[in-house]
Amino acid sequence: MKLSASQSETLKIKQWPAEDRPREKMHAQGRRALSNAELLAIILGSGNKHETAVDLAKRILSDYNNHLHELSRLNEMELMKYSGIGQAKAIAIIASLELGRRRMGSNDQTKIKITNSKSAFEAIRAYFYDLEHEEFWVLCLNRANVVKSKFMLSKGGIAGTVADIKLIFKNALEYTASSIIVCHNHPSGNLSASQNDMAITEKIREAGKILDIGLLDHLIISDNNYYSFADNGLL
Repeated sequence: MKLSASQSETLKIKQWPAEDRPREKMHAQGRRALSNAELLAIILGSGNKHETAVDLAKRILSDYNNHLHELSRLNEMELMKYSGIGQAKAIAIIASLELGRRRMGSNDQTKIKITNSKSAFEAIRAYFYDLEHEEFWVLCLNRANVVKSKFMLSKGGIAGTVADIKLIFKNALEYTASSIIVCHNHPSGNLSASQNDMAITEKIREAGKILDIGLLDHLIISDNNYYSFADNGLL
């Protein structure tokens, strides 16, 4: 038996038929049977005086065009503006979405071979999803161009971050890297290389020559696209 809209507004979730309750529905039908709102409702656990957890979840998602991508950008204060969401629930939502993002980047590093700029982008892109600040990351590769490690070098603000060349190669030496690929994001989505981007790339390339650690590429990354220094003849 399915509930009407008016019934769902007046009954608490515990009073719903078992097949309409998100937890019971997942148990009976599996996680893929649940909508995004129902999954979010499970994280919320409860709603407020006027909304069930499902209704609250639907409203939150509606406010952000039903895009999980937009929801994952919210901070604690933005989530806590909703009645029924305190700090604990806000943190739970953020943590759940962060786990999903990390899962996308948790492939077995020993099996990732870099063959071109696209494969490098695919190997690192998950770490840049939903960021509203700049981060600078380094991929360390062996002689077969297989990724040995990934590490975040620095975190900055909206307009920039610092790339310390000494720290780049300190870590690269610790991982016995034969070559590296450096990556940073532009939260604005603008993939144009700035003069500063070009200058730091050249410094990294020259420092790598001394240590016999080649710089294969520098990627500027947005959520769904990238700019490759190597592809554009800048390395």
